[in-house]
Amino acid sequence: MTEKIEELRTIDEINEKIKRGDAVVLTAEEMIKLVESSGLEVAAKEVDIVTTGTFGAMCSSGVFLNFGHSDPPIKMARCWLNDVPVYKGLAAVDGYLGATAMSETRGFEYGGGHVIEDLVSGKEVVLRAESYGTDCYPRRHIETTITLEDLNQAILVNPRNCYQRYDAATNSSDRVLYTYMGTLLPNYGNITFSGAGQLNPLCKDPNYETIGLGTRIFLGGGIGYIIGEGTQHSPGAGFGTLMVKGDLKQMNSRYLRGATFHRYGTTLYVGIGIPIPIINMRVAKTAATRDEEITVNIRDYAVPTRPDLRPVVKKTTYAELRSGKVSLNDRDVPSSSLSSYKMAREIAETLKKWILEGTFFLTKPIEPLPRQREVKPLRVRGREIRVGDVMSRNVVTARPSEDIKTVASKLVEKGIDHLPVVDDEGRLIGIVTSWDLAKAIAHDKRRLEEIMTRRVITAFENESIDVVVHRMAQYNISGVPVVDRLNHVIGILTTDDISRKVVGGGRAV
Repeated sequence: MTEKIEELRTIDEINEKIKRGDAVVLTAEEMIKLVESSGLEVAAKEVDIVTTGTFGAMCSSGVFLNFGHSDPPIKMARCWLNDVPVYKGLAAVDGYLGATAMSETRGFEYGGGHVIEDLVSGKEVVLRAESYGTDCYPRRHIETTITLEDLNQAILVNPRNCYQRYDAATNSSDRVLYTYMGTLLPNYGNITFSGAGQLNPLCKDPNYETIGLGTRIFLGGGIGYIIGEGTQHSPGAGFGTLMVKGDLKQMNSRYLRGATFHRYGTTLYVGIGIPIPIINMRVAKTAATRDEEITVNIRDYAVPTRPDLRPVVKKTTYAELRSGKVSLNDRDVPSSSLSSYKMAREIAETLKKWILEGTFFLTKPIEPLPRQREVKPLRVRGREIRVGDVMSRNVVTARPSEDIKTVASKLVEKGIDHLPVVDDEGRLIGIVTSWDLAKAIAHDKRRLEEIMTRRVITAFENESIDVVVHRMAQYNISGVPVVDRLNHVIGILTTDDISRKVVGGGRAV
């Protein structure tokens, strides 16, 4: 039997109260405090609407643009705004600018998110386009400057925003990682997280009773709408997402900001706020959810696999993450947020103000968001070459106390160039190369520990070869030790192995 939930008020009744100026509106933080002081039943009867907010990096964001026709007209086959590519698989002068598209001349420094912010700020943007030319669109090239007001339409359409919650990230390896979760320091040096927790809209209505297709929202400083579930919507796992749209011309650059994640790429920070009408006791209860009750997995990004398969290092809460430190492996690890709780609070307050002023009314969803949805991984058909298929398993190792001349003789005897240095339990602690040894002998060094490189770039046996090749090129090295999860050396991979077994075997990397 379906549980019968007592209705407290309808959205139509709430809108009438907004018209009269009688609506009781609290932010999510204020609702939590009221429930703590007066109890859930009192709060549910008193409060009509709870406002929420979130402000974070939303890579799956972008804007549909219509540039209008020039004279003579052009069918834009390729297009750039401030040297950032615009997707042109659309009609002649329509395009989609994605937040993560990067400038062809400035790279990580500037991208689609920055162009969007510049447009909303009223700045001029350079439009450049090329065409192959047709009878009805004879122009082959155009270059001009435009502002947001010059465009016929500029519609922000974000396929995936407003994650219900988001896994935190850390790094067990001995090298720095540059990721969409920011810079992760070696050896569990830091933890990064994202999301507004107790202010987050989907945490306030996780059953999607008031949030659905057609819900009016605060979007980028203007009014927007939910147009469906977001991509990778996974409500069963607590990872619901939203697809949203709104008129860019109504928005404010305070709530739309281009950003760069160091050595990862560009993105757009987007402000979203959603009103939660307190229609029944169940919604009242979830609207009062606190950071202490919202759990988050901390995953190890050192493991090069898809996000849901990365090992969970610890299950924590937004309250612990937001405290600035998390207890991990018997020590306090610094935690920092990639999203702005301060801005999320400002958005919830602004939305509250709009409602109290009678300029923002609620909408009843045309249909609810799906509460069940399978998120399928991309299946790669055909066998991929892994490190374990190519690496040398008969790896020669040494101890840090060994004599350099003895080790040099060993390298010559075995015909190898890379020698992992291990401790008594076989765990990797350094590496030396034949070049290191040649320099050491010339400078009369005695022991390996005097010359070995202690920060070693490594690989795992199940990693794809192309990933490791990219890593070796990035660090300008010709070989990497292959280690297991406990950092024991189980093999060695060199450029010679790759040339001989991959390229030489007819499979280019």
